[in-house]
This record gives sequence, C-alpha cells and structure tokens, in this order.
Amino acid sequence: MKSLGIVGGIGPESTIEYYRFILEGCRKRMTETPTPEQLRAGAQSVPHIIIDSIDVNRGIAMLDANDLAALADYVSESVERLTRAGAEIALIAANTPHIVFEEVERRATIPMISLVQATCERAVALGLNKLGLLGTGFTMRGKFYPEVFARAGIELVTPNDEEKDFIHRAYIGELLKNVLLPETRERILAIINRMRSEDAIEAVILAGTELPLLLRGAEQEGLPFLDTTLIHVDAAINAILK
Repeated sequence: MKSLGIVGGIGPESTIEYYRFILEGCRKRMTETPTPEQLRAGAQSVPHIIIDSIDVNRGIAMLDANDLAALADYVSESVERLTRAGAEIALIAANTPHIVFEEVERRATIPMISLVQATCERAVALGLNKLGLLGTGFTMRGKFYPEVFARAGIELVTPNDEEKDFIHRAYIGELLKNVLLPETRERILAIINRMRSEDAIEAVILAGTELPLLLRGAEQEGLPFLDTTLIHVDAAINAILK
C-alpha cells in the first residue's frame, strides 16, 4: 500500500470523514478482494496516512483577497511537508482549494489525486450531461469545475446570485464550524428543487466537503447527489491499493 498524504483542516470536520472513510474503505476492499501481497501482510492491515492540518481561516482570507498565488504557496508548502514525512501520493481534502490544484500539482514531486477530476469521471460513468454545482461562492463562481467538466462534454449549472450568496454565507458561517441547521438544509433543498424544475439538472454535485454533512441522505428520487467526499475517498483508496 502506498502512503497517503492529506492536506486537511479545510475544514476539520470533513478531514475527519476522509480519514475514517479511507480506513474503512481500505479494510473492506482488502477483505473482499485481497491481493497476494495483502494476504501476506494480513487482511486487517491499514494504510499509512499522514495529515497536515492547515488553517481554513487563513485560506479563506487569501481567497477573499483573490490572492491565489499565496493560496498556491500555502497548499504547496503543506504538500511538501507531507512528502518529507513519507507520503507517496497526496490529496487536498476540500473542494475550494482545487482552484489552485493545477499549480500545486505542477510543483508537487509526488502524484496528486484531483477531487474535481474524480468527480467528473464519476459523472461520465453515470452518463450525466447536465449537473447542478453547489459549494462555496469561490467554487460556484470559479472556472476550475466548468473547465474540467467541459472537456468531458458535461454542462454545469449554478444557483442564481441570491442563492449563491445564501449558500456561501451558510457554508462559511455554519458548516465550517460544524453547525448543521435544519432551516439551512431545507433552504438548500428548495434551491435544488428549483434548479431541477427550471434548469433541468440531472444530478447535483455537492462540491463542498461539508455539504454532505448537511445533505447526505436527502436525495430525491431520480436526482442523485454526487458526494465529492466519498468520490474522492474512493479515488484515494484506488491509488493507495494500486
């Protein structure tokens, strides 16, 4: 198994989910379909995971100032620390910092696992053509998701400006602090319903790793949620066990 480095802390609650889901997924995968090497090591072996937890507030301040160069430096420094600690592959356990993923990947000396690319590949596998995109304002207004999905011929739709502002405020002010309010959940579900009826979306990308904490299990029939945490975790498990 390869050693995995996680750039975490952005936010802390989703980093905990990444850690737990990767361990659980690796155990399950090795138990169900162990390789000869894994059998020799023992089916209950677990991967070596290194987490470098950075400051989400510092990252948000860089985004608010549109200082993407500083953000790229900040995330790259974390990847460098993970590499020095022995990581052989790495990921960023959040959607919004993927705004600088290409620059971080260019600087990295170990392979990086892209959350956006993994999510796009899942959408292609499901045969989806038009999806709603929810996340922070930085993600919903950014180009990094549409650019990747456009190469696969998939259209992305975002909420209107008022809805974007509400989701962003709730994300920063509530979800990143692990505050999960029923009224916020209902409002976001109402936004999704509007997009389904007016924009004819076929699925919704929960492009914020805290969104599943609020919305997981709230899918409507015929409108799947693409949980980017679980999709990214699956890609990480594949890379660890490859």
